[in-house]
Amino acid sequence: MKIEIIGAESLGVRGLCCLISVGEQTILIDPGIALGFIRRGQQPHPAQVAVAEVIRKKIIQAWGCATDIVFSHFHGDHVPLVDANPYQLDAALVSTLNPGVRIWTKSSDDLTPRERKRVIALKEQVDARWQKKAPDTGPLKLSAPVPHGQKTERNENVIMTRIEDDLVFVHTSDIQLLDDDTVDLVLKWRPDILMAGGPPLYLEQLSSQLRNLAWQNAVRLAGSVDVLILDHHLMRSLEGLQWLDSLLSESGNRVLCAADFMGSPRRLLEAERKVLYENMPIPSGWHQDYAKQKAGTAGFRVFL
Repeated sequence: MKIEIIGAESLGVRGLCCLISVGEQTILIDPGIALGFIRRGQQPHPAQVAVAEVIRKKIIQAWGCATDIVFSHFHGDHVPLVDANPYQLDAALVSTLNPGVRIWTKSSDDLTPRERKRVIALKEQVDARWQKKAPDTGPLKLSAPVPHGQKTERNENVIMTRIEDDLVFVHTSDIQLLDDDTVDLVLKWRPDILMAGGPPLYLEQLSSQLRNLAWQNAVRLAGSVDVLILDHHLMRSLEGLQWLDSLLSESGNRVLCAADFMGSPRRLLEAERKVLYENMPIPSGWHQDYAKQKAGTAGFRVFL
């Protein structure tokens, strides 16, 4: 099994995209990308945008060679969008790229109204074989929907992915470690390598009770898998990086972010957005010009 993490917060963008090669199958999970459109009053710095351009190209290349694509849910940092903003993946860029690819996702009964609109739009534009039920044979297995974070009345949910070959890899998307039942299910799958979206510590409204719950579930997972990769919401703040390192110290096991796993520098560019603006001022109107393709990232490619 070959695992490549393409996009995640510790790699400089919002997302949790990875490409898994196993036997004759190449499985692309959550091929989306985003940059926090506004973070504390600031739009993405051009240095972030430059990184996103490179990762977007990698996702498009992966789409072209995939035999299977999994959408865990339909938020804009996990799927291509018909109405993408300049920092996301426009569905037009992959619409005819790989017409034979199988796409796996939630059933229509499990979609929110907003997700349902996005699915309809994508099915009209993306030429692929949209699967109506989860695979029942082969290395790929999908979970029933589980909460997107904690259980709420909003009923947002995601599906998790299990891939088995010489080892078991599990991708849990945006579970945020905030639901005990979801973590129990992950443990029943007995992963060797687990990639999970950690808790959103950058959100002030995340209560101390939920922060403690996420910590306890992280400890449970770190003690039960060979490699635990925590990223996504967790890596949107420097506090998240300290949280990860504390978990590593307490557990003594392999606890990594996506950048660590890929042997790349940790680049929490969203968390460092304010510093980027202080160190690299940008021309007035740059974002408007970029959206109109009148400005580019030349001169800001310091992380490439």
